[in-house]
Amino acid sequence: MKGLSVGIGLPKVKKHSWQGLMAVICVIFVFVVAVYAFFYLRHDPTLTNLDHRLQDMSLQHPLGTDQLGRDVLTRLLLGGQQTIGYSLLALIVALIIGIPFGLISGYKRGLVDRIFMRIADGFLAFPDTIVAIVLSGLLGPGIGNLVLAIVMVKWVNYARLVRSTVLSESQKDYVLIARINGLPSSEIMRKHLFPHIMGHVFVLASLDLGKIILLISAFSYIGLGAQPPVPEWGAMLNDSRPYFQSRPELMIYPGLAIMVVVLLTNMLGDYLRDHYDVKKEVQQ
Repeated sequence: MKGLSVGIGLPKVKKHSWQGLMAVICVIFVFVVAVYAFFYLRHDPTLTNLDHRLQDMSLQHPLGTDQLGRDVLTRLLLGGQQTIGYSLLALIVALIIGIPFGLISGYKRGLVDRIFMRIADGFLAFPDTIVAIVLSGLLGPGIGNLVLAIVMVKWVNYARLVRSTVLSESQKDYVLIARINGLPSSEIMRKHLFPHIMGHVFVLASLDLGKIILLISAFSYIGLGAQPPVPEWGAMLNDSRPYFQSRPELMIYPGLAIMVVVLLTNMLGDYLRDHYDVKKEVQQ
């Protein structure tokens, strides 16, 4: 069995591109800033001061203040924590649910696979956004309920991707030999099949992260996500709408932050797709 492990790792990588490496560096930088920004903040993001409302840039307030006198930079940084943090949480939970379902369904087949496919067909009968809106409406407004709705929508995509990959890999010689040698199913899935699916999962997850960030921002914008006074990029966009004519930068800052982060995650997904030599169908 030792000889079987040769060549079973992740797919052969291609030459790194400087664009991809730059995307990786930028994404890591954005996440580090969002995670550790709290330790560098000088202002309470929820503390209002109407005497200082709509102030211009200054040393005390580098990006000025909003309509309630709150420091814009502080809220922008903490808004990144909310948006990116909850997007990562939704993505990780969807992976935790979807990967085991896909592995077991693709490897065991039979009744388990048929039940899973009927459940997946039910979720995929409607567009993701419509299902998320309905679930969020039923569960009620709030960032926790929104994350739950996104998880319920997204886990199916990863389960189907893993299932299709396992169906293909389980017919190859190294899996058949492992079965003949009496290796338990759990060991075959963990040692042989799991490494082959991770390249596909990484690519889809990196591309999906940008979509989840857009979903959380959009739902917060319409009032189904983060609730005031919690700073969140989509909610900040909505709060700043009445002041777009007089203070457009209040909408530009969070909008630009969303655009840059989503662009970087898409660049990261393209880089990982080339790195792991994964076919473009994984984006579907």
